[in-house]
Amino acid sequence: MMKVTQIELRGFSRTIAELEWLLLILTLLYFVAPSAIVTDQWGIILAMVTFASFILSFRYSRLFTEETRWKLAIETWAMIIFISWVAFNTGGIDSPLLILFLIVIMVSALTLGKIITLLEFILITVVYIYFAQSTYTGDSFSLINFSDVMILFTPIILVGYVTTLLAADIHHANEELALLSDTDELTGVKNRRAFNKEFSIEAKRAVRYERPFSIMMLDSDNLKKINDQYGHPVGDSLIISLSQVIKSSLRETDILARYGGDEFVVMLPETIHSKAFEIAERIRQSVENTSFSADGNRVSSTLSIGVACYPEDSNISEEVLIKADKALYQSKLKGKNCVS
Repeated sequence: MMKVTQIELRGFSRTIAELEWLLLILTLLYFVAPSAIVTDQWGIILAMVTFASFILSFRYSRLFTEETRWKLAIETWAMIIFISWVAFNTGGIDSPLLILFLIVIMVSALTLGKIITLLEFILITVVYIYFAQSTYTGDSFSLINFSDVMILFTPIILVGYVTTLLAADIHHANEELALLSDTDELTGVKNRRAFNKEFSIEAKRAVRYERPFSIMMLDSDNLKKINDQYGHPVGDSLIISLSQVIKSSLRETDILARYGGDEFVVMLPETIHSKAFEIAERIRQSVENTSFSADGNRVSSTLSIGVACYPEDSNISEEVLIKADKALYQSKLKGKNCVS
């Protein structure tokens, strides 16, 4: 998920960079237009130079090697300030450049979520009201004038609302896709790719804080026999049953994954060797005492389990997986249905 998020943020970042330059270009085109209304030419020039300097320093100075949402938020706030200033100097509430706020609202809704978008929407609303008061001073700022301002503001409201809904749907779809990509289709537990990701994170944490962790490799002893005797659908049912029995014996913090075929792997954070062996033995006994019905026959299986612990069995976290796999092989050599 972390990798997917970074890819997404990098894409958003590139888009925002292009939009920032687009804002500058549109402002420049308006500025040089013969019919443009500009009350402070040097103010507009200073704003364009300042905004261009901000883009260059903030985006291309390599001060930020990793894309984050707060970085994108700062850029959108800078866009609001720039648009507000140039609009103030090009007619206020009557400035055609006010429409550029639509770009900010769309970007914010798609990338920064509802809260940030709402805050930026409130700020833009304040800017509109300020411009309106500056134009319709005193008693002239009537309900009719306010209605006219709100009509001008309606596109901002609609775009913000619709884009926020679309962004929420896209975010939900991305979460579902990420979950599916990390989940074993048959058992519903994590797949090997997802386990390797989480193992890497937990192992680094254990090394940094000098905390133990254990690995269990678990393998069914008779899946091939069951597939040959009853068919693969029954074999699939056996794998599902094994995953459920294993999961029921674990804590919420433990990481269970189907490693391939009928082989499972479990990472036990904050667990020393003796405790991991105790858990493995409990799982082995539970599987041995569990069966299910298939075509009127009771089908059961046993597990061979290998256990290894960091740092007791290896002070290199990546080697613990290898040690556990070798221990599993020892269980097979001993006659299966045991823990090594």
